[in-house]
Amino acid sequence: MPADRVLPSHEAVQLLGAVRAFAQESLAPRAAAAEAGASFPRDAFRALGDLGMLGLPYPEEHGGGGRPYEVYLQALEEVATAWASVGVGVSVHVMACFPLARFGTQEQRRRWLPRMLGGRTLGAYCLSEPEAGSDPAAMRTRAVLDGDHYVINGLKAWTTHGGHADFYTVMARTSDHRSHGISCFLVPADTPGLTADPPERKMGLTGSATTSMRFEDVRIPVARRIGEEGQGLKIALAALDNGRMGIAAVAVGLAQAALDAAVGHACRREVYGAPLIEQQGPAFALADMAAAVTSARTATLAAARLKDQGLPFGRDASIAKMLATDNAMRVTGDAVELMGDEGYSAGGPAERYMREAKVMQIFEGTNQIQRLVISRALRSAGAGVMSTPSAVTTGGAEH
Repeated sequence: MPADRVLPSHEAVQLLGAVRAFAQESLAPRAAAAEAGASFPRDAFRALGDLGMLGLPYPEEHGGGGRPYEVYLQALEEVATAWASVGVGVSVHVMACFPLARFGTQEQRRRWLPRMLGGRTLGAYCLSEPEAGSDPAAMRTRAVLDGDHYVINGLKAWTTHGGHADFYTVMARTSDHRSHGISCFLVPADTPGLTADPPERKMGLTGSATTSMRFEDVRIPVARRIGEEGQGLKIALAALDNGRMGIAAVAVGLAQAALDAAVGHACRREVYGAPLIEQQGPAFALADMAAAVTSARTATLAAARLKDQGLPFGRDASIAKMLATDNAMRVTGDAVELMGDEGYSAGGPAERYMREAKVMQIFEGTNQIQRLVISRALRSAGAGVMSTPSAVTTGGAEH
């Protein structure tokens, strides 16, 4: 376990040890074959639910683990180091639970949250649309009130767990107001009219099912609206601040896996009578890779500490997401180069890590969007005013 991780208690050490053992013993051996066959590991999420992983940062009173976000992100990194697709899935599920946990009524939380946080049900997050990625306020999916139900029609794109999830947290337009015309709904997977398109064909994270979701006269009781009507964009942006830290932790885990593979190769491979790791060029490259992993981890946990202290953390979540995913792309690419034919070959893990890293720069808000969020926060701070969430903060492919 890298020494730069902060463990606030002996209990947390035990928890992270249990997650790491499960990840390395039960997830890592399956990852390559499942990714090659685009096989969705639904059983892995049930097992992680039994470990408490799927509700780790939520209150115990609702069935969660009651852990600080800092601990949750370290556990998520352990999962992602073993299998990035599962790490992404955990992050998406935790984000899909956020609207209900934060904005739901006490009755809604009592009724639905325990099964969600306990891992009995798996969630998906429906925000992006084909014409509304970086600008979610431009979404076209509509929810029209009809008596004591809403009728939802539209298309959501790039939905992680699409076709496999048990519930979908859905943002849909309830009026024409650009920023206050969107509402949030909790939609069961078996609702008539809700269907999944065939999975997208992707260059990486093929073990993570990604589909478009079609809503054709999907009738949802008013009781399944989360928050007030028109509050959906605020809810979505708050969820994404949390989700960005999750993706940052996944990217750190992926980069750590690539670094571990490269170090192992450099220790085994001899050139001119000495292992690569004893030669200055490869050794310095590995040192730079280690520094990139550590700096990304530090930024991610720093954002989590702000959240745990109840302080504003949106800008720092964007910094962590941008830094961690850019560094993951660089570290995985360097691992492929350092490992040569072994790195480039589909028979080894390095080229898969590199393919998996690319999308992390795109989903939960492209890194160009993160730079926009960060620069706007800097502008607001320079002007001496509090920054407010922008509708142009999501971007990206998968939710």
